[in-house]
Order: sequence, then structure tokens, then C-alpha cells
Amino acid sequence: MVKPIEAALYAALGGISTAVATLNVVYPQIRQDLKFLRKVRGPLSRYRRYISAQPPVTIVDRFLHQVQLQPDKDFILFEDEVYSYKDVDVMSNKVANFFREEGLKCGDTVAMLVYNEPAFVWTFLGLAKLGVKMALLNTNLRSRSLLHCFTVSEAKALIVGQGDVLLEATMEILPALAEHGITVWLQGDQPAPQGIISLDDKINQASDQPIPVKMRESITAKDALCYIYTSGTTGLPKAAKITTEKVLGAGCFFGISDLKNDDVVYITLPLYHSNGLFFGLAGTIEHGTTMALARKFSATRFWDDCRKYNATIVLYIGELLRYLCAQPKTPFDRNHGVRLAFGNGLRPDIWEKFQERFGVGQIVEFYGATEGNVSFFNIFNKTGAVGMATPLFKRIRPASFLKVDPETSELVRDQNGRCIPVKLGEPGLLVSAISDTFPFEGYKGERKITERKILRNVFKEGDMFFNTGDLMMVDKDYYVYFIDRLGDTYRWKGENVATTEVAEVLHDIEEIQEANVYGVTVPGHDGRAGMAAIVLHPGHRANPRDWYSHVALRLPVYARPLFLRLTRDLDHTGTFKQTKPELVREGFDPSVVTDSLYFRDDSKETYVPLDLEVYKSIVVGKAKL
Repeated sequence: MVKPIEAALYAALGGISTAVATLNVVYPQIRQDLKFLRKVRGPLSRYRRYISAQPPVTIVDRFLHQVQLQPDKDFILFEDEVYSYKDVDVMSNKVANFFREEGLKCGDTVAMLVYNEPAFVWTFLGLAKLGVKMALLNTNLRSRSLLHCFTVSEAKALIVGQGDVLLEATMEILPALAEHGITVWLQGDQPAPQGIISLDDKINQASDQPIPVKMRESITAKDALCYIYTSGTTGLPKAAKITTEKVLGAGCFFGISDLKNDDVVYITLPLYHSNGLFFGLAGTIEHGTTMALARKFSATRFWDDCRKYNATIVLYIGELLRYLCAQPKTPFDRNHGVRLAFGNGLRPDIWEKFQERFGVGQIVEFYGATEGNVSFFNIFNKTGAVGMATPLFKRIRPASFLKVDPETSELVRDQNGRCIPVKLGEPGLLVSAISDTFPFEGYKGERKITERKILRNVFKEGDMFFNTGDLMMVDKDYYVYFIDRLGDTYRWKGENVATTEVAEVLHDIEEIQEANVYGVTVPGHDGRAGMAAIVLHPGHRANPRDWYSHVALRLPVYARPLFLRLTRDLDHTGTFKQTKPELVREGFDPSVVTDSLYFRDDSKETYVPLDLEVYKSIVVGKAKL
């Protein structure tokens, strides 16, 4: 006979089992929710502990902890060079001591125009040891855009890395820098031109003594650690404020990759962008692993480098993995130790091809804007998804998906002026409530630039939401998918392109009266390629070769229009804004477009007529884009 206490226990267990079974039927996503919560519990606990400490923990503190814990462990692998945590600590001390003697102090800003290399890391950490903010300049920028990015940061000096291309870009803006008394330092052993000072010999002669904590003790978790530049509807790149807490949070959440002490993270993405900096550098430091750096991404060298460095994790953007899948197959495609790919922007078809061909067991796809206050992580290997937005997660994370007009990309509001959430399966604009827990720090510069990314009175009077500008869709199982980018920005070659910046460059061409810039889809390619519809001044003719030279001089390669459309007039709204939907729909198909079309042919350094033969070579993947 069963004892009373045992009977009660069996009854309780039966009740729990029934409740769990019922919950699984009513809300089957509970298993994924619980798995995700278990996965993020550790990273979230770490992060909260760091930012609540007094003073708050910084990336420098985390780096110095690893130096104490494992000074001789490999920190950076680069080409045939190896640097331990202690090596980088010594070099960053030298950087800090030198610039301290130069008069830099906590709160100042220094701009860095440096490729991926060890000097980027110890310069970054050295300046951070002083509490100096870094303006991380995109190495593709030139002339006006480059000067704008430097100026808006209010930097007191510019550090230029190794490479003829970077030096040439610097020489273009040097007169303007000299006019304002800006000091320009050049890394590497190349002789410095007049007006620029060689840096390496001075760093090597500097003291390697540790930097007193008091030099940076006034820094708070919400202070800017650096600026990362992101394009938007304002035309020129915007300097997003990247706070100490944001970098720490990203480093902690890289832990959902189940990092092990012997992991090697292979980084081909630029450290001046959020992916490389947040998860590559900060993630490596936070978890005490090793980073293998490539100066630039190379599809032909990628897997050889992975084998050379014994890489176990790779960072990606979707375009990068597509390039790898486009390479000729070899018997060594699976001869590597990479177990996980971590990144964003991966198309479903490339996702499956990549895993099947190269045998990478797990892909962690995430979503997050550099300056944004919302993120998603797909830890379930769900092809094409960026994460989940289940009812439980929506209570934790203030993300909403709003109805937009497909023609104008404007938000649709009801009779009370409030925004309308979309239903499951419908595309909607992703927005996220702004609060102390989920802040939006905005951009360096005029307040109106930050205000453009804020939506107000969305669901009630006085509320504020960050506008991601991204169209997303949540399916019936609550998986979230990226659909498209709204507004005047599109993404090509892994970079955001501001249409107004490109249009301004085109408007400087003598023959062009008006240009409307937009992005068009190209079969087999991620993102959207740049296209411009152009109206010529009366009596002027097209000058394709000169136009090619003009945009090549003024714009980075990913921002140069791939297609041109010469038209007699452009449509505008009642408020004189250019309209794009019809142009985007018609694309660059000469059987659809009756206007003259041109294609940017880099091999000939000109724009060539785009006829059906050229069009077919593009859509079947034969033309080099």
C-alpha cells in the first residue's frame, strides 16, 4: 500500500507533468524560450555585474584581467606574427605613455584610419587606457566623406595605419587638417611625407610602465568609448556613440557561442565596424580566447588561413559566405576545424549551401544595428532567421513591428494618430522602445541627426522608439526574418550606402541636372546594388568615362553606382521629394526599361551601354560586380 506522503508526491508530479504537457500544446515555443534563457543567463549576469560595479568595469579592465590570468597565451595571430596578451599589454602601455606625454587626456578624441593589424589593437587599447575616445574611420572613405567623419568627431589628432592607399587618402585631406592644426601620425616604417609625423619609432622608445587607473577613473558605463560610422538618410556618415556598456554587453553575449579557452576566432571583418569590434575584439578579450586577424577578407585565402591558425570560429556578414560558396570546389573544403560561424545578413540559400559544402556545424545569426537598442540571436540553427520574438521575449525586449505604406515606406497610423502593429506573417518596420534599460545614445554632432532616428507617440502620447529602418517579418512560430531596408539607405558589399551622399557626388558632374539614387536587387547577390536615374542638362550628352573617374575619386567602391539610367524627367511627390518605388521595381532590365542604361565596367574604367547581352551576363553571374 502506498504511504500517504508518497501518494501526495506522485499526485504532485502527475500534476506538473500534465501542466507541462498542456503548456507544450498551448505554447509550444516554451522549450525554445527556456533554452534561450538558459543560454543567455550567464552572459546577462556578467554584463549586469560589470555595469553595476563602482566604478564600472571597462574593456581595459577585462583585458588587464586576462593579462594577469594568462600573460603568455596567444592573443593575436597575424600573418606570421604571434602576440601574447602580455605583448599587447606592453605595446598598449607604450602607446598610452607616449600620447600622455603629448598631452592627451581622458575625454579627448583621436581618429584612427587603420586596417586590421596588431597595431590597431594595441593603439585602441592604449588610448582606452588613457580614457581617450577613438573615432574609427572607415578605410574606404575618401575626400569629403573622410574629412567630414574626422571633423564631426572633434578629434585632436589622426593616426594613419600602414598602406599606400591610406596614406593617399590622408594626403587628399591633409591641407584641411593642417589648416586646423591637426597632428597626423603615420604607423609603419614608410617615410612620412611633409606634414605627417612617423609614429612607430616614438612608440618604441616610450615607457612600457602600466598606466595609473586614475587616468580613466571618471569614465562611466554610458560614456562613449569610441565612434563607429554608419550611413543613413542624412547623406554623409554619422558618428554613432559606442558606449562602454554596449561594448561590454556585446563581448559578454558572444558567449552564447559556447566559447572554449582554446578557441581561435578568425576575423576578416574590419575592426572599425561593429561586428569586428564588438564580437571579434571585445568578445575575444572578454572570454580570453585568441583572435586571428586578416588585413582584409580574401575568398581564396580564407580556408587556408583557417587551417594555418587552427580557427574554430569565424565571423561573417552574409556577402562573405556567398563569396566562399562561389569559389571552385576542392577536396579540402571540409579540411578545417571551424565549428561555428557567427554573424548577420546570411541568405537562406547560402546558409544551406555553406553548411552542406564546408561542414560548419552551427551558424549563429544575429540582428542588431550599430547604434540601436534592440538585438536578436538565432541559436537554434533555424535557416534564415535572425532570432525569435515570442510573446515571452516581447515582454522582456521592447520590440514592435509596425505597418508601413509599401509605396512611400511611411508609417501607417490609425485615426488617433497611433501606429499599427502588423500580424504574424506580415512585414513590418522594426522599432524598439527607448528607456534607461534599452537606451539609444544617438550620434555625435547636431541633435537633429539623432532625432531623425526617434519615433514619438507610437502607441501612446510621449513614448519614444528607436527606428531601425528595417522591414522584418515574424512567422507563426515567432521566428524573425529580415526582409528589406527602408528609406534612403541600402546595403551592398556588406556596407550601408546613403543615397543622398551618392546623389551629391553625381550632382557635382557638369552634365547632370538631377540624380535619383536607389538600390536594386541583383540575382545571386546579397543586398542591393547602387543605381542612379539621371536627367541631363539641356544640350548636354552622357560622358561615361569621365563620370566613372569622378565617382571613383569621390566614393568608395561599394558606393559607386553599378547602373545608370538616363531619363528625361524624374517623378516627385507633392512636397518635391523624389519617388523611387517605380524605379526600383523596373530595375536594370533593358527589356523593361526604355531609357538608356549603362553598367559600370571596372576592367575598362568606364560605364558601358547595358544591352540584353550584358544584362544576361549579369543575371547569370558571369559579369564581375
